[in-house]
Amino acid sequence: MPKSLLHVNFAKGFRGGERQTLLLIQELSKKGYIQTLLTRHQAELAKRVVALNLPHVVIIEVKKPYLLSLSLLKKADVVHAHETKGAQFAFLGHLFFKTPYLITRRVDNTIKNNGFTRAMYRYAHKTVVLSRAILDEVKKIEPKARLCIIPSAFSKLSVCQSEVAKIKERFSGQFLIGNIGELDRHVKGQQFLIEAFKQLILKYPQMHLLFLGKGKDEAAYKTQASSLSHVTFEGFVSNVGDYIAAFDLFVFPSLREGLGSILLDVMHANVPIVASNAGGIPDVICHEENGLLVEPKDVKALVHAIERLYLDKDLRKKLTEHAFHDTDMFSPERMAERYEALYAEVLG
Repeated sequence: MPKSLLHVNFAKGFRGGERQTLLLIQELSKKGYIQTLLTRHQAELAKRVVALNLPHVVIIEVKKPYLLSLSLLKKADVVHAHETKGAQFAFLGHLFFKTPYLITRRVDNTIKNNGFTRAMYRYAHKTVVLSRAILDEVKKIEPKARLCIIPSAFSKLSVCQSEVAKIKERFSGQFLIGNIGELDRHVKGQQFLIEAFKQLILKYPQMHLLFLGKGKDEAAYKTQASSLSHVTFEGFVSNVGDYIAAFDLFVFPSLREGLGSILLDVMHANVPIVASNAGGIPDVICHEENGLLVEPKDVKALVHAIERLYLDKDLRKKLTEHAFHDTDMFSPERMAERYEALYAEVLG
């Protein structure tokens, strides 16, 4: 067991990667690990870790330029970088102090191919990726990178049945189709779901489409859906688990996705899924077994898949049963065990 495990995450907000960092810290805390979390000043992740009051976890918040805090890596047994700025920081710590480091890469977008980035992945003791899609992106720029796949975990989201009942009452008599994610047409592809819904609502007026999240394309999406009375943009909510439990169907039309950890939470909540065959999503969703996959940007296929699940209750039941069973592979405990093996490997 490492004497000093130091996590680095300089993300400003709190998205999927930060939720996964938090889950890992929680699980390692249960196992008695001594951990330090290095974040940017007033980071949301730091606030949430503090709120949990975990034993043997120290929070250090630093301001830019982060290089002035590089000496913090000197005494760490293992540094675990959870995003790109953290990975750059860990690499520099290795150059100065020989501190071993791990990188977790969570996105499947194209990586800048330059000498610094190639070296950053080459000298990492291990680069953890969430899916085969991300693994391929790292291999493109640094074939010598030591890679392994450790997928995200479901979040064990809290659910308040009285709040779920309120949401269901609000949309009483409607088949509630949910989407959760940043409102971004270049990544999450919600514009194709809105176009599909325009066709579906003509035939099935009891359907309702509910978006959770905000983003740069929110105004454009609202304009696109302005003629539709059964579309709701809910924005950010703190009780995501309650909304998922109220959904009749979850649709995830992403154009790019490292893995799509929200899918694991939806699977764990026994909600059927239609998702894009893109990025790391096929590592989680197996077509016709635990969900339905459609090709990205294919509005006709989205319409067909949503209609199919709307009309076929038995199919919804079959897919959700298989999906819930599959979440055993994606528990926070299983994720922590896999990382523990890597930490032990670093320490010899």
